[in-house]
Amino acid sequence: MSRQSVTESRSATRGRSEHLQSLERGLAVLRAFGEPGASLTISEVAERTALSRATARRILLTLHELGYVESDKREFSLTASILDLAKPFITSGDPWQFAKSYLQSLTDRLGESASIAVLDGTEILYVARSPTRRLMTLAVTVGSRLPAHATSKGRVLLAFLPEAELEAYFGRTAIARYTDKTVVDEQQLRGILTDVRRQGWSIVDQQLEEGLCSVAAPVTDASGRVGAALSVCAHAGRVDPATLRGEFLPLVLETARRVSAVWSRR
Repeated sequence: MSRQSVTESRSATRGRSEHLQSLERGLAVLRAFGEPGASLTISEVAERTALSRATARRILLTLHELGYVESDKREFSLTASILDLAKPFITSGDPWQFAKSYLQSLTDRLGESASIAVLDGTEILYVARSPTRRLMTLAVTVGSRLPAHATSKGRVLLAFLPEAELEAYFGRTAIARYTDKTVVDEQQLRGILTDVRRQGWSIVDQQLEEGLCSVAAPVTDASGRVGAALSVCAHAGRVDPATLRGEFLPLVLETARRVSAVWSRR
């Protein structure tokens, strides 16, 4: 075995030994409470986290002792103490505040919601958003998470991953179906991601929810790495894919370029 192989093997072994599965599971339980005010039973938490019921119970009871969840004996819910974990981030300011004016301008011009998200595991995490006054069935806010494979922003972020990271994604994700149009075949999705990387944008039509379509473009940092994605989301009854491509896409691409230019200087 070469010296480099030995070094890589030792590094991998050290990484595994330093990985705290209990911490990972605890964070997964906290993330299970995805909606404000959500109350979940032990069984529901176990189902959402793919943990055993006994493990979910132990974690919930630990969080209860620490004051992060409260219980009525059957259901658990987060307490306000959970906000303490976010204080360092909140007090340091919103790193995506600068992008909000660009998103608002896009919303004003198109009359549809605009947002920016980053990839977090197998999901996208919303970091900035400009809502529309139009009624949308999918209610998302900053901090919301959605499956990457069924969203335009997610496909952009996946398409520009290094090969090893993309393989790791496919190795750990379940490509779930949300509508009749959701692409769940891995090889078909890989082909779509190849096209997204080549063309530099993504359009999805009712992949995540019936009646929901969107167009997204990459946002790059100072090194040229795609670290976020910007999109406009609309109702398919108002905007068809042809309109997304012909009218929305040029504005989304231009806005993404402007946000990238500012982000790369920060």
